[in-house]
Amino acid sequence: MIRRFSVPVFRAIRWLSKSYVWVTYGINTPAQGVTLFPRIRYNQIRTTFYFTNYSMEVKGQVLVYSILGCPHCMRAKNTLQQLGIPYSDVSLDQYPHIREEVQQRTGRRTVPQVFFNATHVGGNDDLQALVKDKARFDQLLEDVKNNPAPSDAPKIPDPSTAVKDGDPGDFICEPDEYARLVKELRQSGIIKDHRSGILSKKNTFKGKDFVDWVVKTKSLERDRAIEMGQALIDRHFGHNLKSEEKFQDSDVLYRLLDDDESSALNTDTMSDCEPRPAGELGEDIRKLILKIYSVFLSPDGKELQRVQIQNASREEKLAFFINIYNALVIHANVERGPPVNLWQRYKFFNTVRYMIGGQIYSLQDIENGVLRANRKGVGMLFNPFSKDDPRLKVALETHEPLIHFALDVYEQLKSACESFLEGEDGMKIDMSKRKVFVSQIFKWYREDFGNNNTELLHWIRDHAAPGAMKDNLTELLDSKNYSLSFMPYDWGVNSD
Repeated sequence: MIRRFSVPVFRAIRWLSKSYVWVTYGINTPAQGVTLFPRIRYNQIRTTFYFTNYSMEVKGQVLVYSILGCPHCMRAKNTLQQLGIPYSDVSLDQYPHIREEVQQRTGRRTVPQVFFNATHVGGNDDLQALVKDKARFDQLLEDVKNNPAPSDAPKIPDPSTAVKDGDPGDFICEPDEYARLVKELRQSGIIKDHRSGILSKKNTFKGKDFVDWVVKTKSLERDRAIEMGQALIDRHFGHNLKSEEKFQDSDVLYRLLDDDESSALNTDTMSDCEPRPAGELGEDIRKLILKIYSVFLSPDGKELQRVQIQNASREEKLAFFINIYNALVIHANVERGPPVNLWQRYKFFNTVRYMIGGQIYSLQDIENGVLRANRKGVGMLFNPFSKDDPRLKVALETHEPLIHFALDVYEQLKSACESFLEGEDGMKIDMSKRKVFVSQIFKWYREDFGNNNTELLHWIRDHAAPGAMKDNLTELLDSKNYSLSFMPYDWGVNSD
């Protein structure tokens, strides 16, 4: 079982710095008004912030124009951070009065837009290309190091001119081409309520109506229109109401994902951005934890909706879903409040959900369906995913026992397991009475660790850190003279 957390909102910072184990590094995310690391300082409005690496002195400036929730902006800023380059981030959400100036200066309406002194680098793709072009990159970096920003360089706006809850206007992240098609589809008139027997299917469209519309408005052949319909499904913009994955030129009904009635926390609107690899997205979520510095959690979370996860490797799935699980627990605690009793905990882990790759996942689904390779959890009568459930294709082929101890793929998982077993809530041994006490977790998920007590204790011995505890357990196992008991689970173990 993944470690549970029930902590008040005001302890969010402490969660991140102490309670959670994230794949694969420690968290580098500050919160509004709080300096977690000496390398980061903020102004009082939280719209422009400066990452300062003391090993790099610069006379000039690197400026990034961004908007809240833009994944390509995050990637650009992560790149600068990893390179140790100090930069200023100007959010067009908070400074809408300069967006026209930015558009005129860059000739673009997308973000991010990056400047080294007066030199316009461009968007995130341009920045990544610049980093690979060592000669040009070194030239621009030397300019920033040795020369103050010239008079024709863009100016950092006065913080007093910032507005709260500003609208980024026409600036958007780099869009998926099919996002435009979806917007046109919404205006086509073919999305409406359809009768299916005695039931009404709200906000749906027929496959053949979609094909007719594409043929008429795009002047394409029907075969090409069908391919575009299939792309909408494959890119997780829409789905067949009967869960079939093949788009059909018929009366079969389809619905856009953000028209579904869902309790998932990230389904208010659909992401327009080109989906990124699951491993990359999971890593950004780990680093930024949903942009906690913006009132603890970013309200978007939309990029998860269409992430491509089915063909990811086992290690990528582990890292991705462990990070998403932790993020969802925190998001739900902030959004709904922490569960305070056994029934609320059961409800919490079964009803708190995210839409991921076009499918809805609860905490229970992630833990027992994906990470435990579709095994029944505590109190469950059936496996989380049926044989026809499309989420079964995402689940690990074999379970990963190490997830129960908090959570790198694989070295950090092993380290987390060793740490858990060394703690008083993991394992205790009374050599005088030849008794072994282990966490209730091993009883709840016994099949993950072995078929009987002996196999369970051998598994624990093999995964314990070297030391007296491991030596004592080895001695007891060799003697075959011992007893095993399970300690009560402390649900408040991380509430301090």
